[in-house]
Amino acid sequence: MNERTVYEYAVVRVVPRVEREEFVNVGVALYCRRQRFAAVRIHVDRDRLRAIDPDVDIDLIERHLESFQRICAGERDGGQIAQLDQAERFRWLTAKRSTMIQCSVSHPGLCVDAQQTLDELFAKLVL
Repeated sequence: MNERTVYEYAVVRVVPRVEREEFVNVGVALYCRRQRFAAVRIHVDRDRLRAIDPDVDIDLIERHLESFQRICAGERDGGQIAQLDQAERFRWLTAKRSTMIQCSVSHPGLCVDAQQTLDELFAKLVL
């Protein structure tokens, strides 16, 4: 029987105009300590973003989201934060901030396969 392990996830959001507090879900970040798993999946729906703000700089947002992915993966070109351990990177990425890229609060769950769970959450919450 496969053992279920605790994971945490947060929804990655783009808030084109912070003062209006409108957002589009663009990704999911998931961390599972027991499976040594930390990853984020991103999909930017340009039409949804333009519906909120026709002047949004989507190329800039995509560059920031690429950095977000590099940090989560712990890639060398992700800067100093990317060199932290998985838990610290996840906590840093999902910390509350008032910028165009924000995360929901972290939610816990139980999973057998962290990658499969990430894929399911991504399909449910972003696509």
